Formats: sequence, structure tokens, C-alpha cells
Amino acid sequence: MANRGPAYGLSREVQQRIDRQYDPELEQILIQWILAQCGSEAKQPAPGRENFQEWLKDGTVLCRLINSLYPKGQGPVAKIQSSSMAFKQMEQISQFLRAAEHYGIAPTDIFQTVDLWEGKNMACVQRTLMNLGGLAVTREDGLFVGDPNWFPKKSRENRRDFSEDKLKEGQNVIGLQMGTNRGASQAGMTGYGMPRQIL
Repeated sequence: MANRGPAYGLSREVQQRIDRQYDPELEQILIQWILAQCGSEAKQPAPGRENFQEWLKDGTVLCRLINSLYPKGQGPVAKIQSSSMAFKQMEQISQFLRAAEHYGIAPTDIFQTVDLWEGKNMACVQRTLMNLGGLAVTREDGLFVGDPNWFPKKSRENRRDFSEDKLKEGQNVIGLQMGTNRGASQAGMTGYGMPRQIL
């Protein structure tokens, strides 16, 4: 964590709400996947949000993870080195984020560097890793390691090409979505605006 004092008032309430979004069960799934995907290069952290944050904070585990999703020698992060210097750690996290966006994760689903480095929004870090896992499962390129049921599969485009005859045929059909007037009558209807007659 950064050297900041405790938050008070509205800032504290906002931080508590963000902290409640963190899922310890999802943390265990992500740890299992990262360990399976990276192999012996990564060591298992102790359970807990702070330990998970410390494990990922220097960016080396994340860079190894994104490199493992590419064929050998074609990983987007060329140089992975462990460092205790803050700016080097943040640079490694930024390299992971750029590589994740290039891999196919939407920019809106990617966490900010400070979310991880300062531990301000670890739930957002979890969501990014979940999206990365789901995308890796969906690609079905043989590079995903682990249980595919850990992550939801992303939907794929299922384009259909119809012939001109088939399209014209569809224009002649009136579907029931457009309604039907079978059995409709105005029997018993009174004019609008007339008072109801009660005798």
C-alpha cells in the first residue's frame, strides 16, 4: 500500500464500498489459473486481498501470465525483471495492461496501474483477470492451461448469409409479433369520454 493516511467521511465510505466488491473465492480461482498457466515460474501467495495484491504488485507475474497466452517466444513483454523500485514495478504493470488490451480486452474492462499498485481497487483487478481468462478460453488456440469452467466463455459472432430468394420469402410472412386481428370486434365498446352508466 502507498504511504497514505486513513480515509475519512465520504472517501472512506466509497473505499469501503469498493472493498466489499472483492471476491475471496474468485481470488482462489485466479490464483489456481495463474499458477497453472505460468507453471513453476510463479509461487503461490498466502490467501487474502493484501497478499494477492503483494503477489501481483511488481508486475512480473502478470507479464509472465500474458506471455504464456502467446506461442513460445512471441510474448508481447520482452523483458521481465523483478525490481523493488516503484516506477519499474508500475512500468511492468503498464506493459501487462497494454498487452492485455492488444490481446482483445476492452479498454473499459482494464484496471488502472494504481488500482493494483496501491491496492485501491482490487475488485477491478479481479475483473480484468477474469475477462482475460474468459478470452483465453474462447480463443481455443491450445494455449490456455487450466479448467475452462473457471471462466465464462465470451460470445462469438455467428454470421449468416441468406440468398436473395430466402430474403424475399421472409418479406411475405406476417409473423405473430406484428399482432393479429382475428376475433377482434368493437362489441360492447363505448365512446371514449362518455361516463359509465350505473343503474
